[in-house]
Amino acid sequence: MLGNAKYENRPGRRALILVENLSVPFDRRVWQECTTLRDAGWNVDVICPQGSKRDTEAEVEIDGVRIHRYPLRAATGGPAGYLREYGSALWHTARLARKVGPVHVVHACNPPDLLFLPALRLKRLGAQFVFDQHDLVPELYLSRFDRGEDLLYRAVCALERLTYRAADIVLATNESYRDVAVGRGGKRAEDVFVVRSAPQTDRFQPVPPEPELKRGKPHLLCYLGVMGPQDGVDYALRSLAKLRDELGRTDWHAVFVGSGDAHDAMVELAGQLGLSEQVEFTGRIPDADLVRYLSTADVCLSPDPRNPLNDVSTMNKVLEYMAMGRPVVSFDLREARVSAGDAALYAPANDEAAFAKNIALLLDDPDKRAEMGRIGQERISGQLSWQNSQRSLLAAYAAACQNRGAAATGGPVRPGRRPRR
Repeated sequence: MLGNAKYENRPGRRALILVENLSVPFDRRVWQECTTLRDAGWNVDVICPQGSKRDTEAEVEIDGVRIHRYPLRAATGGPAGYLREYGSALWHTARLARKVGPVHVVHACNPPDLLFLPALRLKRLGAQFVFDQHDLVPELYLSRFDRGEDLLYRAVCALERLTYRAADIVLATNESYRDVAVGRGGKRAEDVFVVRSAPQTDRFQPVPPEPELKRGKPHLLCYLGVMGPQDGVDYALRSLAKLRDELGRTDWHAVFVGSGDAHDAMVELAGQLGLSEQVEFTGRIPDADLVRYLSTADVCLSPDPRNPLNDVSTMNKVLEYMAMGRPVVSFDLREARVSAGDAALYAPANDEAAFAKNIALLLDDPDKRAEMGRIGQERISGQLSWQNSQRSLLAAYAAACQNRGAAATGGPVRPGRRPRR
């Protein structure tokens, strides 16, 4: 357990990061932010849910980052379930934030757009509020629930407005999100910093391919990621059925790595499509096994359909495929092109037949696969590296701490208007 004495013995700048939808360090982006701030001299605390199979300890210190976790049951049963989940999360977050005490920066990661509520108390004590916008929640609502602009949609839009209004600084994961923060959110352009998610290159190091993972087939196709209603695994499965039935290709085995709300439904859909013998679902697996599959894969799949969220979101799996030097097949999404460039082939949005044809094209062209893989690795090591994101994150924190003298000595950061840069 962590005791308050540990806080008192650590003078200096202090940041508190709030997360609701994933545990830490399982949330890779948040953990990279934590370690970047730690290396820059910040004392970092995190409040997040406990994991079910990992990150289960209530309180722990990992590599100098103090993590405070609370029990949380994921929502079931529609809106009432989300009210219970978010109500519990807010209560625990406020409770643990009081234990942590005053900080220089409170850094809240969405979804949901509710963490501005516990952040407001810390703002009153002198903290600056950094809003780390991982998802556009109104677009997420439209894409996930397909209920149109109903009362709940208007409610999530209102919560987003309140979060923007409370935030001193906004972190956007890409330029599309930055445009939303400035346009819809009304934030000044100089108060919004693009901090792209980027794969940990030490985690994604290719190893020799293992032909046995192909289950006797010449080629291996791979999907990595969350399996939710908006993630397009159903599009991938229907594309694979077309690859077999319409293009006559049976020279492949496919593996789907990951889990999520739609996992069981996707296993069932594979059975309905007659793909059970050619498609393998692994669930979540250790990093070492993930690297084995990606190192053996001939083509990686990013089947996210075009919808209000996906078109403007950066897909972590695409970046991870690129880090491993794998060619990608994707639907034609705005931010997919920004991330992958020529490391991917793009099918017209939601066109499963075209998606299948692009897979076949790459299976028949090993030279093109190798060239696309090389391009992807070069993009990751250059413009899309975490080193670039680190600089932007630290610039955002410097902007938040306008009272540089107080921040440097560990004194309280006083609220006030920050001068324009």
